Amino acid sequence: MKDKTNIVITGVGGQGVITAANILGKAALKAKINVFVSEVHGMAQRGGSVNCSVRMGNVSGPLVADGTAHAILSTEPIEALRYIKYSNKNTIIITDINSVIPFTVSVGMEEYPEIESVFKELTNYGKLFKIDAVKTARDAGAIITKNIVMLGALAAADVLPFKSEILLETILETVPSKFKDMNKKAFEGGFKTIKKH
Repeated sequence: MKDKTNIVITGVGGQGVITAANILGKAALKAKINVFVSEVHGMAQRGGSVNCSVRMGNVSGPLVADGTAHAILSTEPIEALRYIKYSNKNTIIITDINSVIPFTVSVGMEEYPEIESVFKELTNYGKLFKIDAVKTARDAGAIITKNIVMLGALAAADVLPFKSEILLETILETVPSKFKDMNKKAFEGGFKTIKKH
């Protein structure tokens, strides 16, 4: 087992990035692994950039040093690129393929880069896995489960220091009981997507 595991989770406010980081932290505690979950950086309100880090194992603080992430989990492609400084050639980068157009682009102040060029750039920094998390979440029952789809994908990528069952159990303990089936489907959907790769 790895001595330490560094995960960076990023996306846009309102996509459940913070919830995903907290669930990961709870799962590590359940597995009796030392863990630190970072504060949120950036604008956590809907539409702003959000970034959390989860460090597990032989670690003494929440901050991930540049170039030391084992995985970057991003609910939005540009956000993966924004935090790419944390990656190295062995980093697993999992991103949703669906972009969220920022307000500054909508009003014509900035341009959103061509999506294929974003993916091409990401492949220079690690092992890229692109998933349609929006579709998978909708198939599971609701778009709000997109963050759980992403956690399922992360669980399938073999970077976590505990079994995927522990993560799923933690998710099901965290979500309201009426949404358990939907979240279980979302997790399994994300898991299968990576295993297909």
